[in-house]
Amino acid sequence: MKARILGSLGLLAVALLTACSPVVRLEAAPEANNPNCANMIVRLPDSIEGFDRRNVNSQSTAAWGDPVVIIARCGLPRPAPSTLPCVTVDGVDWLVDESDRPNFRLLSYGLEPATEVIVDSSAVSGTAALQALAGPVASQSAPVAQCIDATDVFG
Repeated sequence: MKARILGSLGLLAVALLTACSPVVRLEAAPEANNPNCANMIVRLPDSIEGFDRRNVNSQSTAAWGDPVVIIARCGLPRPAPSTLPCVTVDGVDWLVDESDRPNFRLLSYGLEPATEVIVDSSAVSGTAALQALAGPVASQSAPVAQCIDATDVFG
């Protein structure tokens, strides 16, 4: 999991380095050709919190801002149960990794395939980004799992 986190944060670094370029270079996720990803990508907003969507070089990816402050990638394997905090935004469960603040890595939980969102929280609210992306992400498939609270397990 740590290697995936570092790789994801590397994506944000590459995106930031290409800020002057008209095309943001991102790495496609392993299942980027999944039809559910195509269903989601066509529904993504043109802007989020005033940050315009950018052209990207990889299938099932998106980026907003110049320099880039939000990245989305569809096509990751559905995550296993995790001890990471989980939040639900507009009906979509997200695992929240805050280990590289101010960059947050958010991974949809319970959808196949999973969608990763990386947010530079010094520029845009992670909640605002997830609210803008929840509808398109939810459109990709019906949930096959959901986050549960410790009280659900331990009473």
